[in-house]
Amino acid sequence: MHAWVIMTNHVHLIISSRTNKIENIVRDLKKFTSKQVIKAIQEHPGESRKEWMLNIFRFTGTHNNNNKEFQFWKQDYHPIALSNNKTLMQRSDYLHENPVRCGLVWEAWHYKYSSAIDYYTHENGLLKVEHL
Repeated sequence: MHAWVIMTNHVHLIISSRTNKIENIVRDLKKFTSKQVIKAIQEHPGESRKEWMLNIFRFTGTHNNNNKEFQFWKQDYHPIALSNNKTLMQRSDYLHENPVRCGLVWEAWHYKYSSAIDYYTHENGLLKVEHL
């Protein structure tokens, strides 16, 4: 993983692999994280929105043949080939500036759920990244 940001309603990733197809990585990431999120909601005794969230995920899941019970993620994703350094840096900047454009922070590196701190400072963020 080279860069990432988790927003309130979507995620951006810049990833690469020499051995795996990107669509397989995304599929496995969605599968793993959706199970973890659903489990955390189910097991959290203080979550006041538990039944509401689980009902939405269950309703969506039962109306999609690709799911057994719940659906957390949308079934699609929108890959963009980053074939040169200019495009790669533009997408990285776009990704990191997302929380600023949404008004969540004044500076990109202040947003905790992003790799911006890894790129704009000498500090490390929550997840290890391989710099571009």
